[in-house]
Amino acid sequence: MGAASWEVRRLAERTPPSRERFVDLLRAVSIVAVVLGHWLATVVGYNEHGELTGRSALPDLPWAQPLTWVVQVMPVFFFVGGYANAVSLAAERRRGGNAAEWLIRRSGRLVPPTTALVLVMGGGALAAGLFDADPARVRTVVWLASIPLWFLVAYLMVVVLTPPMHALHRRYGLAVAPVLVGLVAAGDVARLLGHDFWGNGNFLFGWLAVHQMGFAWRDGLLARPRVAVPLLLGGVGALLLLTLAGPYPISMINVPGERLHNMSPPSLALLAVATAQIGAALLLRDRGERWLRHTRRWTAVVAVNSAIMTIFLWHVSAAILLVAALHVAGVLPTPEAGSAAWLAWRLPLLALFTVVLAPLVAIFGPIETRGSRRLGIPVPAGLTRMAARRVVRLWLALAGFAGVAFALLANSLWPSTAPTVSGMPAVALITYLACAAILRLLRSTPPATEAEPRHQ
Repeated sequence: MGAASWEVRRLAERTPPSRERFVDLLRAVSIVAVVLGHWLATVVGYNEHGELTGRSALPDLPWAQPLTWVVQVMPVFFFVGGYANAVSLAAERRRGGNAAEWLIRRSGRLVPPTTALVLVMGGGALAAGLFDADPARVRTVVWLASIPLWFLVAYLMVVVLTPPMHALHRRYGLAVAPVLVGLVAAGDVARLLGHDFWGNGNFLFGWLAVHQMGFAWRDGLLARPRVAVPLLLGGVGALLLLTLAGPYPISMINVPGERLHNMSPPSLALLAVATAQIGAALLLRDRGERWLRHTRRWTAVVAVNSAIMTIFLWHVSAAILLVAALHVAGVLPTPEAGSAAWLAWRLPLLALFTVVLAPLVAIFGPIETRGSRRLGIPVPAGLTRMAARRVVRLWLALAGFAGVAFALLANSLWPSTAPTVSGMPAVALITYLACAAILRLLRSTPPATEAEPRHQ
């Protein structure tokens, strides 16, 4: 841990003055908010057979549903992702790289920590099987631990489409996002008419629309406050209209039994929330930049971002481990959702969840750090890639990303009767490991470079 702390401090101290620190703060806040939301809004109890159960507390807490307009900050992550991806793609091109090289580099941040989770889930399930654990229960635990992977599927799709979507942005600017919003509206209409299948495109169009706004922020098209205030007020106004007068539910987190969900897939109401949040972020940007000039604050943000994927991927596993330990010890609290006892237990449980998550981040965080480009270190001027092998590498990178996304999605959607390996669908596990290996091989075998005169 001492070496890791020293590395974080070094990266914080070497941050270039030109870096948009507020972007890193928003990324950290958005993921931490998701983690805390999952921990706070979960109800754990026992069914009539004495078996552990878990569910969302939102159906029992109607007063809390408007709060999701603030705490549902996943749109902020995609907005920041658009900004960061535009920056890194431009840096790759300055080095003489292309879309394939950029995707391969990006996979180094996303795939290794995910592979660690997949392998540990598989190993844990295999060990449970050796002790004659109930296969159905093992499959349930594996499914719960893999819940964070749904988000990664959506983000992987957005990352793969970043080069062509950024090209569209450079040509058409802010005109691209309204087209994507129109596609989301069409998907919502289909869902309202009972044709849910045609609304699945919103998983892509909705997040792409938010991601596209990150490109606009990077290029200075979202000037403040000329754009920020209308975005904030327009987003709030549209949200009130869509939820109070329109057919959309109030909660921005899926509530069982609702006719239409706002989150899975993203709806117009969620895009209204995203619009308001983007406006608020832009208004807070200058103040946030000044606040982050304090060394300790910035170092804390760097520390969180250095293991941001690890924190997100393992926070559900931490909750499972804690609940299992309390259950075995016979001290698991199971008050009724919304009761005074349930509310009183929120802060102690948050502290306990954090204690369990901390060693998981200490163990698996270095995997993410080693796989990513170091934060704050300027990209060296470099060598120009040869045209040879670029097409092959691009298609291999796309195939790797597509296979990883398919495997992660299949792990959640595959029928429970499908053949499994260590508690996971066999097809999904084999596909994931094969495609992760392809991306790892691509990262370890850079393309040939052209000879260049030495830079003076």
